[in-house]
Amino acid sequence: MSGLKTEDLRSRTVDELNDQLVALKKEQFNLRFQRASGQLENTARVRTVRRDIARIMTVLGQRQPAASAQS
Repeated sequence: MSGLKTEDLRSRTVDELNDQLVALKKEQFNLRFQRASGQLENTARVRTVRRDIARIMTVLGQRQPAASAQS
């Protein structure tokens, strides 16, 4: 399994996380089309991408309250 590690995500900047999130959402979109057309070979990748997106959004959500509390 080639999912992202939470520790790695926490060490990245918000901009890096947003870039990674955009890339994963594009991949998720392409995987959906492949699955619908019957061309998807690695079905486990759909689950991995979905969970990686959730990890990134969780880390970003944890940083949001911290940033607003400091201002």
